[in-house]
Amino acid sequence: MRKASRRRRRDHPAAREGESKPLTDDELIEQAIRARQRAYAPYSGFAVGAAVLAASGRVITGCNVENASYGLTLCAERVALFKALSEGIRDFRKLAVVTDTGELTFPCGACRQVLWEFSPDLVVIVANLRGQRQTHLLRDLLPAPFDRHLLGEPGREQGDRGR
Repeated sequence: MRKASRRRRRDHPAAREGESKPLTDDELIEQAIRARQRAYAPYSGFAVGAAVLAASGRVITGCNVENASYGLTLCAERVALFKALSEGIRDFRKLAVVTDTGELTFPCGACRQVLWEFSPDLVVIVANLRGQRQTHLLRDLLPAPFDRHLLGEPGREQGDRGR
C-alpha cells in the first residue's frame, strides 16, 4: 500500500517540480475541479474550487468553506492562497477557479485584493463544469489595488508591519 501511494504522488501533476514539462491550464483546472468536490457549502450550495500554481511548479488547492455566520465564510481562492502561504510559498504564477454555473464566476473583490498582495502579475483562469473558460491577468481584474506603496512603507518586508 505504501508503494502505491508514493507512486500516485510522483505521478500527480503537483509533483512535477523540477521536471521540464510545465503544467497545462487543463491540468490546473482539473485540480480546481477536484478541490471543488471538497467544498463545504451547506447554506448556499455554491461550491467553488481553486488551484494555485506556484513558481516552483507545485499546485496548492482550496475550496470554499461556509459558516452559519456568513461573514466568516472563506472563498476557495483565499483558502488555496493561505494554505500555500502557511507552507512558506510566496511566488505564484497562475490560479484556476472552477464553479458549476452557466456564466463564468470571477474571484470576488476581497480575493482579488489578497491575491494582489503576493502576485500582481498572476494569471487568473476562470472555468465552469461546462468547459467554458477565460484567462485574465489579475492586474486587469483589479486595476486600482490598495497596496503597500499607499502605506508609505515601500521598503518594509511582508510580515514586518507593526514590529
